[in-house]
Amino acid sequence: MKKKVLVIGGAGFIGSNLSRHLIKNDMEVYCFDMSKPVHEIAGVNYICGDFFDDYTLEHALEGMDYVVHALSTVNPGNSNEKYLQGYERDFIQTTKLCKMITDQKIRMIFLSSGGTVYGNQEIQPIVEDALPRPINHYGNVKLCIENTIRTFNYQAHTKILIARISNPYGPGQDFNKGVGFIDAAIKKTIRGEKIEIWGDGNNVRDYIYIDDVCRMLISLFNYQGNYDTFNISSNTGTSQRDIIRMLEEMHLAPEVVYLPARSVDAKKIILNNERIMSIHEVPLVPIVQGIENYYQWLKKEI
Repeated sequence: MKKKVLVIGGAGFIGSNLSRHLIKNDMEVYCFDMSKPVHEIAGVNYICGDFFDDYTLEHALEGMDYVVHALSTVNPGNSNEKYLQGYERDFIQTTKLCKMITDQKIRMIFLSSGGTVYGNQEIQPIVEDALPRPINHYGNVKLCIENTIRTFNYQAHTKILIARISNPYGPGQDFNKGVGFIDAAIKKTIRGEKIEIWGDGNNVRDYIYIDDVCRMLISLFNYQGNYDTFNISSNTGTSQRDIIRMLEEMHLAPEVVYLPARSVDAKKIILNNERIMSIHEVPLVPIVQGIENYYQWLKKEI
């Protein structure tokens, strides 16, 4: 019998791609979101509903073997303005979700943020046991949820897993939703628009192709070890200037405008991925290849 998976926030960038990979892995996939995605995925069961409605959420969970929680109503760019929304809605409702899945004995993976939970760290690449120091409310909401999950794990002897994803990119991303420098850089280059860089372009991030993210997450589904937290990352740092140079080496002509640096942005985030790679043995897509793959995909779509 196929395992049933509910992807909360399944119409989003990560949720949609993950649903596609889950179908390929012969799982019965249910996408739970406010509306269906523009491009529906064959084989996925779509449940339209409000995550913040307790009755609707509890009903959607019935009969599931796994839950992937991929929903967030705030992003790193707007979380300082909408910070109360993150705490009052995302944090509180995810706490309720933890109780629901604990009662129903459903395994869950929570998608946290490796790019914001750690904040500014001296030792790079950053290991999962590093002391988190979020510098924006998005990262702090994620950390609050993480700590609540750890409390549930300890008190109820559950095994909710936390996936700290670095900076994913690839098909289906939309930088207009507040994240995705590679997405913005490629799309704006294709359209002949200026690429905005906040700061001097030397901020370093750990970019990872979306297919690698999905494969890593699926490798956690049957994990039975002692760890509860995993970095989902490439273990490689790339600056925004590096991305621009890669586009130029592809014989493209990106135009860049530099704007004042933002307080919400950490200078350097590279995540150590040794823990996840100990159970995930598929080689990762190098960033040069990933950008080329995504560019070719976008040329067909735009």
